[in-house]
Amino acid sequence: MSKKVVLITGASSGFGKFTALELIKKGYIVYGAARRVEQMNELVSAGGKAIKMDVTQDDSVKSGVDQIIEKEGRIDALVNNAGFGSYGFIETTNIDHMKRMYDVNVWGLVRVSQHVLPHMRKMQKGSIVNISSIVGKVSTAFLGFYASSKHAVEALSDAMRQEVKRFGINVSIVEPGAFSTGFDDVVLKELEAVNPGEAYQPIVDNFIPYFKKMYEKAPSPEPVVNAIIKAIEEKNPKTRYAVGMDAKGGIMMKGLLGDRTFDNMMLGQMKMK
Repeated sequence: MSKKVVLITGASSGFGKFTALELIKKGYIVYGAARRVEQMNELVSAGGKAIKMDVTQDDSVKSGVDQIIEKEGRIDALVNNAGFGSYGFIETTNIDHMKRMYDVNVWGLVRVSQHVLPHMRKMQKGSIVNISSIVGKVSTAFLGFYASSKHAVEALSDAMRQEVKRFGINVSIVEPGAFSTGFDDVVLKELEAVNPGEAYQPIVDNFIPYFKKMYEKAPSPEPVVNAIIKAIEEKNPKTRYAVGMDAKGGIMMKGLLGDRTFDNMMLGQMKMK
């Protein structure tokens, strides 16, 4: 049996990078896609293939997918991992800045899927794994824009799963909590540059220590990588994989407590009352 071909977007760091390296070890043909090819040297050294792809540009996505099809003849699995987090208050945040995040987190996922799906349909099989987040289910103050982009990933994934089931294509969502991937460093740099306005500054001042504490003892990303690989390898994968105690607990608490009680709990934890 020939080796399976996997395309992973956002493979230069985080879950994408770790998943790529693990799949290479398992014998997959792995194509890592990112805007900065030079940041995927470790992937290439391990035996993977790096392709330049900007998921916000249709021509770039088409070129990358065509390159894989020309070389391999197929794509067996797609991991839509490209994305980034940007936090801000609804009242004071620059909308154009958040449009960029949506273009990566939401429209980027759609662009790549649109170019890969015709090839999977032709084969009558395939696996798509969309990386969401606990905040795709549980939104809180200051995370509204990022959470709403992940809510969109959840909704798109549900629709996609129903649309492509008849073609033998599986669609799964992975919903990680806090893991040690470097995500927190990127977010903290941005938080330090946020200008929320006088009314909201005290909330930012309280949120930063809360956020740092949340990631201080964050576990390694191995459980998330394992969930992604399960979603690729299993004949009938789960529709959703909530990964991490905070993810499972947060989703459960949100369902059990109701909106107002959950709001008060979160505001208390973040010292926003």
